[in-house]
Amino acid sequence: MVARVRRGWVVPAVAVALTVGVLGPVLAGRGFVLVYDMVFVPRQPLLPASVGLGAALPRAVPADAVVALVSAVLPGDLLQKIVLVAALLAGATGAARLVPTERTAVRVIAAVGYTWNAYVAERLFIGHWPVLLAYGMLPWIVLAGLAVRRGEPRAWPRLVLSMLPAVLGPTGGLLAAGAAVAAAGRRRAVPMLGVALLLNAPWWVPAVLGPSLLGPAPLGPAPLGPAGAVSDPAAVAAFAARGESWGGPVLSVLGLGGIWNAEVVPASRDSPIVPLIAVLFAAVALYGVRRLARAWGTAAARSLLLLGALGLVVAVAGSVPPLDGALRWAVDTVPGAGLLRDGQRFAAWWGLVLAVGMAAGAERLADRLPDALGRAAVLAGAVLLPLAVLPDLGWGGLGRLRPVDYPADWAAAAEVVRADPGDVLVLPFMTYRSFGWNAGRTQLDPAPRLLPATTVTDDTLPVGNPATGDVPAATDAPAATDAPATGDALVAGEDPRAAAVRGALARGEPLESLGVDWVLVEHGTPGELPAQLAGMAPSYDGAWVTLYRMSRTPGTGSVPVVASAPAAPVLVADGSALALAGGALLWLLLPVGRVGAPVGK
Repeated sequence: MVARVRRGWVVPAVAVALTVGVLGPVLAGRGFVLVYDMVFVPRQPLLPASVGLGAALPRAVPADAVVALVSAVLPGDLLQKIVLVAALLAGATGAARLVPTERTAVRVIAAVGYTWNAYVAERLFIGHWPVLLAYGMLPWIVLAGLAVRRGEPRAWPRLVLSMLPAVLGPTGGLLAAGAAVAAAGRRRAVPMLGVALLLNAPWWVPAVLGPSLLGPAPLGPAPLGPAGAVSDPAAVAAFAARGESWGGPVLSVLGLGGIWNAEVVPASRDSPIVPLIAVLFAAVALYGVRRLARAWGTAAARSLLLLGALGLVVAVAGSVPPLDGALRWAVDTVPGAGLLRDGQRFAAWWGLVLAVGMAAGAERLADRLPDALGRAAVLAGAVLLPLAVLPDLGWGGLGRLRPVDYPADWAAAAEVVRADPGDVLVLPFMTYRSFGWNAGRTQLDPAPRLLPATTVTDDTLPVGNPATGDVPAATDAPAATDAPATGDALVAGEDPRAAAVRGALARGEPLESLGVDWVLVEHGTPGELPAQLAGMAPSYDGAWVTLYRMSRTPGTGSVPVVASAPAAPVLVADGSALALAGGALLWLLLPVGRVGAPVGK
């Protein structure tokens, strides 16, 4: 009994060690880690766009609303740390628990394989924290789904609650839905899809219903209806999985890598041995599927294996003919298909099969060996090999992830806007920034999450190197003239208002005609500033930001009137998802949730 209790601490201890090993610099002190799409702020305001009532597609819904509510009581940097720690801890412990074994060493193999891999590294370094959180919850969703398949009492509310952290964004919602349906089985597919649709309603309802163009667009009349329902087909090539070594994109994805952005790829992924390791891991995982089938049932194991295979197909679709042509057509034609353009995110399904299958396969191989030393060597190798082939995931990517503080200018500018609310145009008109105070790291513009107002920012996406150019060091003063930023390719945005403002700026029209009340200029980052700013008197002039107050004048017709999705159905969708989550929680906590449970359960 004592030995069993002691063994019970091994997996949690390994999970903590893995988490600290990856996030060490992030956890060492206060401050924000700002890299690519991961932008947390001290306190994020709750705005209409936070729940999908904005001019752009709800790509960060309901994540922005949840972060806004939580950061009202918890500092934003602490919230960021909690989210990242929760994603890694949940993934490691969930994968370990999912393996059908009593051996602690085998559970450790799954924990290490699911946490220390290229998928976690690349999504962490590019800042896709909602995707990481969904990835961390996939094992728990599968555990609850398998319980639903077996008809266990209270399995449904457990499944709903395990899906909640994953549905903070569209990609996570799709990952969670796929895992839940595969685990629960064909007989329960219809109610499972209903649950998934309801939990994901906060983002898909506003995506389906809006935004709409109600007036002229920059280059002529715009059709009524959803403005961003389809995406730029050029995004398929821009976001296509890339080969990280001689193995090409297919073997890169098989090893859970292949992200489109070369800057976030760990250097160790270029090693010529990496594709061979990927094939070895996949072979061991497939060898272990028979053990999974024996424990879960053939149908359940087959469903999860097919889900993993589907994840691989979606991940490589943009790189492999003729799938790339079909994907371009879908992105350009089918509303919502733009979610598949960065298909490598869906390799998360394969990541779960790979980690759990490899643990089961290593156990099966070890059982075939006659001597204890050989069995121990196989299990130890399965634990250590993932760590050895990806050493630069450790300690925040060997220094990639370093906390910084926002300059005081940001808080001062936010207070000025709060005292006189109005829409804010942010310049330079670019998607990404490379601030001197953040050591020149590429990051998403923080203004939409820092300012207590609706902001207008560029949503054209430079793919490749989105923020290049010489920038001052973190300790230097901002440059007087900001250099332009460039990327290898540009993917058209989906915000009609941003497109109109972009055209008006290019034509040199007065800033007062852009339908904004404030213009915020950010310094210390690459990017061109329009000539219209010359001679304007600032309302706030700091070292890192300058704020100008506009006098609104009737528009010139360059900016269309943009209507967001209707508020009523969006709020109903939010309320329905909350009601389902609340009902699931009450079902588990209250005595009524235990009615019908077998005695002793």
